[in-house]
Amino acid sequence: MKICMIGGTGLLGCEAAKQLIAKGHQVSTLALPPLPEGAPIPEEMEIIFQDINKWTDEEVENWLKGADAFVFAAGVDERVEFEAPVLPKYHKFNIAPLERIFPLCKKVGVKHATVLGSYFSYWAKMHTEGNLIERNPYFKSRLAQEKFCEDSCDENFSVDVLELPYIFGTQPGRRPVWTILIDKTKIMDPLPCTFYPGGGTAMLTCRQVGECICGSATRESKGFEALPCACYNMKWRPFLKIVYDARGMGANRPIIYVPSWGMKLGTIPIIMDYKKRNIESGMNIFDTADLMAEDIFIDTGIAKKLGATEDDIKAAIFDSIKVSCQVALEGKQLLGMKGE
Repeated sequence: MKICMIGGTGLLGCEAAKQLIAKGHQVSTLALPPLPEGAPIPEEMEIIFQDINKWTDEEVENWLKGADAFVFAAGVDERVEFEAPVLPKYHKFNIAPLERIFPLCKKVGVKHATVLGSYFSYWAKMHTEGNLIERNPYFKSRLAQEKFCEDSCDENFSVDVLELPYIFGTQPGRRPVWTILIDKTKIMDPLPCTFYPGGGTAMLTCRQVGECICGSATRESKGFEALPCACYNMKWRPFLKIVYDARGMGANRPIIYVPSWGMKLGTIPIIMDYKKRNIESGMNIFDTADLMAEDIFIDTGIAKKLGATEDDIKAAIFDSIKVSCQVALEGKQLLGMKGE
């Protein structure tokens, strides 16, 4: 099979390319220079250095011709800061590219698309009470992305959205996303313990995401499917113990669970900072406190069905945090995640 991809040189797209090529498939990706220095990007992958927004529709069609599937391993998540209003920015990066390329895919005969989404869509669909989705632009935007994907399907074109949770792993030359977590937990370093919510999260390693993308892009499917993918479910306490061990502080630091109202009090300075800088968070901070007090776990069956295999999640977390610490301490100027 031939797979065309946007984001094939990124953290997750690169892992998908490795898996696809290992199984004998042909991969072509668009990328923006420079490439991350030292990244293990497969030599067999065709890399076209081009901003798709500067290509005509005819040029995009010529690139897509002969492809069996298209993978969108790009976009931004809730951790990227934008000035208010944030919703149009999410549309620009996560939906607008699909609005342009899906009709072109269908025109030249591409049969399937795989889109990397968020497990917050999975969670939001199960919590429709109150005004939760309207209060959280990121939830709203990811659900709008899924709705567009579903509406784009017909008898000749199918779409999978992979609802992905926390992902651990690193790519040489690219700035790890987990520097954000280090900044947040460092505030409590002078204290004898760390206060944190009592919930937990689903997880995957980068390699497992690549396996899921490969499985989705090459499978026979009809219509639309939103596929929540996870291989591990972990409470925050054991997770943070790995984090502190990776930071060189040992794995025995006490982690004290606090109720969500306690976390909400601690977020007031963040809210004030956002207001001062005219930043609109994609996640309502008070809702986030409630969210982190829950176990946002995902059954591992779908990921395994797509081809995800066992990996060392503890080692992946440790490595992600350790590299993030080194980047923060050394002030390295590495490529960020945005735009891939």
